[in-house]
Amino acid sequence: MVTHTPFPINEGSHKTLLSNERILRWVDVQPLVGICRSHAHQLVAQGKFPPPVKLGPRASGWLLSEINNWIEQRVVESRGIESAPMEGETI
Repeated sequence: MVTHTPFPINEGSHKTLLSNERILRWVDVQPLVGICRSHAHQLVAQGKFPPPVKLGPRASGWLLSEINNWIEQRVVESRGIESAPMEGETI
C-alpha cells in the first residue's frame, strides 16, 4: 500500500488547525468539487486530491481546508494566475 502525503499538516500547529477544522463527508464534498467519488479516489492515488481522513471502519471524510485549497489550486492553474484573489478582491 502506497501512502501519499501531498497535503501535510504542520506538526507544531495541529492543535490550532484541528480546533478550527471541519470534516466533510463525501455527500458534502461532491457538490463543492464537481467530480464523482471514484474519480476523487483515483486522484488521491495519484497524489492530486486530498486523501480522506479515516473516521471509523466504514467511514471517512475530508478536511474542509484541504478541499478549499484543492479548489483554489484548480482556479489558479486554469486561469494561469499566481494566486487566487482574496475574498472581495478583484483581478
